Amino acid sequence: MNWSAGIRRTHRWLSVAFTVAVIANIVVMGQEAPPVWAAYLALPPLLLLLLTGMYLFVLPYTARSRGGTRSTD
Repeated sequence: MNWSAGIRRTHRWLSVAFTVAVIANIVVMGQEAPPVWAAYLALPPLLLLLLTGMYLFVLPYTARSRGGTRSTD
């Protein structure tokens, strides 16, 4: 497995974690006195999704500039 495939797989699992965190946030915010930490529950996966997503977005452009071909995962 190369570096790009690992980032792609991590990005997929982070999207699952982010979705679960958002659903948990909606459930917790429905309570009368929600804990403060629940509002920030989805931010760590979101930050990691941003970083991995930016890498995956730039990847085809850097492959073209190096003269390589696109990888098909």
